[in-house]
Amino acid sequence: MSFLSLGPSDGLYYEYVQASSKTCVTFVFFNAITSDTTAWEAEIGPKLREQGHGTLSFNYRGQTDSPFSPDLTLDEKLIIDDAIALLRNLQPQNPVLVGLSIGGLFAAKTHLAGAIPGSGLVLINTLRQDGPRLRWIGDALVRAVSVGGLGLFRDLFLPLLMNEEWQQQNRQSFLKEPPDYTPLAKNHGHYKLLSAAGRSSDWDLPYEQLDLPTLIITGLQDHVFLERDVVERLSRRIPKMKRVDCDEAGHLLPAEIPERLVSELVVFAKEV
Repeated sequence: MSFLSLGPSDGLYYEYVQASSKTCVTFVFFNAITSDTTAWEAEIGPKLREQGHGTLSFNYRGQTDSPFSPDLTLDEKLIIDDAIALLRNLQPQNPVLVGLSIGGLFAAKTHLAGAIPGSGLVLINTLRQDGPRLRWIGDALVRAVSVGGLGLFRDLFLPLLMNEEWQQQNRQSFLKEPPDYTPLAKNHGHYKLLSAAGRSSDWDLPYEQLDLPTLIITGLQDHVFLERDVVERLSRRIPKMKRVDCDEAGHLLPAEIPERLVSELVVFAKEV
């Protein structure tokens, strides 16, 4: 557990373990907006490290233990610039950038910015096309947390994001009585991330310029962001692309099918 200072009131919390040999890679994890390093460190990171691979997980400014100046806009440019600063500071061996949801967009743009030479890229439920539907969802997420915080957000959206097995096992932890719907203040990190990065990020990626091996992982039980024709069309534009569709998973694979995800990442590491 470490900290990269980015100023008097700013910095990044990160967890970094180096690869055990030169033949191994370092998986660099990019979070979803309302997530943090625990999404990766609960099961994914430890199992990859057992295979000898290195791992680097970090929290964007505004996420857990990554402070930010009050007047700072937490948008995609800031997130990408911070990721570049962290990668250049640590210089991880054979980095494979792994992004969950919008984190995949940030990972891809970090590579395109030329932070450090990458060995591979993994996009987990990332591919999507901007338009009225996506913008409506972004606005609705901000409205939900401004009215009832992350509690309301999770009660509303997790049944649409997670697979049925996860829903059955975790249903008792949600929709509690009385409900804990505490609005997020507008200066809260998650609110600022959802309001800026979540709504204003540019999804028009130059996919043809992703010149490294790229693994596209899609959970077919995602009932919020998944548009299969969009995934099919965009993935074909990536030169060195491999597709893996998971019919047993929804949007948040690290929580739903961690063992399958680890297996796919280990196979991909061998291929790159």
